Amino acid sequence: MYDRFMALKLIELWLAEDIGNYDLTAQLMVDPSASATFYMNAREPITVAGIEVAATVFQHYDPRVEVKIQAADGQQVDKGTLLMVVSGPAQSLLTAERTALNIIQRLSGIATETRKYVAAIAHTKARLLDTRKTTPGLRMLEKHAAACGGALNHRLGLDNGVMLKDNHIAVCGSISNAVARARQAAPALTKIEVECDRLEQVREAVAAGVDVIMLDNMPIPEMREAVGIVAGRAQLEASGGIRLDTIAAIAETGVDFISTSKPLQSAPAVDIGLDDSF
Repeated sequence: MYDRFMALKLIELWLAEDIGNYDLTAQLMVDPSASATFYMNAREPITVAGIEVAATVFQHYDPRVEVKIQAADGQQVDKGTLLMVVSGPAQSLLTAERTALNIIQRLSGIATETRKYVAAIAHTKARLLDTRKTTPGLRMLEKHAAACGGALNHRLGLDNGVMLKDNHIAVCGSISNAVARARQAAPALTKIEVECDRLEQVREAVAAGVDVIMLDNMPIPEMREAVGIVAGRAQLEASGGIRLDTIAAIAETGVDFISTSKPLQSAPAVDIGLDDSF
């Protein structure tokens, strides 16, 4: 779920960026009194994400626009599925069209790509996590899209949990010291995660009583060994170099989570159209 107040702020920026002072073409070519109805549809099979955001783009630009949403975020739809019907002043519909399409195509692209990764590990206990490698300014929406595709959200921001990486550990001198310092000051219910790229670090992290161990860029045989070492005393997250063609084998090692930025960073925008007939 995303923050709708923040989404409205973003929509204002998007519209200002695209329109400038005014939509010259719509002003010149469309009678101000003209009305129209357009149909938003999927031009390929997709997992929907951002349908309410796209609807809000139209209504925020012109409250007179009537929107009928026909699909839900997280829904998998076939080519040709009707997603939304928008009716109202023709000038307004044409002016807001590209902004609305841009965001739903981007977010649905992330959701659709994420769904592929989720499906690849569905036969295991592992769950897919997203990352903080998001487009600046679009994090909450891109993470919403990842969730629509079946992933779980990792940290939304740096204030959402303690993750001790190699440089944090180096500053503190050891994993044990770093964990002890974090335990001393962190809120009582905050989970502590430690990044490990060697098995000896995994052993130290378990001994320190961490909640989650990230196996960073660790070869699959070592991941299996790490699962045995931990033996359920902490949750295990595999990360680094995750690809669609490798994720199943990683999940089969017995890890609890697999985090990857691939669906967020490399997902192509899906093909969604806004037509005058359906």
